[in-house]
Amino acid sequence: QVQLVESGGGLVQPGGSLRLSCAASGFTLDYYATGWFRQAPGKEREGVSCISSNNGSTYYADSVKGRFTISRDNAKNTVYLQMNSLKPEDTAVYYCAADKYCTWYPDGMDYWGKGTLVTVSS
Repeated sequence: QVQLVESGGGLVQPGGSLRLSCAASGFTLDYYATGWFRQAPGKEREGVSCISSNNGSTYYADSVKGRFTISRDNAKNTVYLQMNSLKPEDTAVYYCAADKYCTWYPDGMDYWGKGTLVTVSS
């Protein structure tokens, strides 16, 4: 059965770092574009980053550019999101999603994990 499982969330102080993992089972993730989305309290779900399946092109929202890095390890069937210099406004539930192509729109992704909570607070 197709499954995406996020891990790595937690409580971190402003300026700190976390690495989120998205482990896939039931399908080979390197054949899919895989993105990270987040939903903060009172806001709609938004795209954060994505990595394509063909040439590994990466995309970042302006709000995280220079601070977050997405990567993929095909041997482990896992996609990562390294988050540095975290800010309170990064607080959200972070979701891993996959489909054929990268998109900024959540409705464009077919497969979703259940999410992992990231809280940035002192």
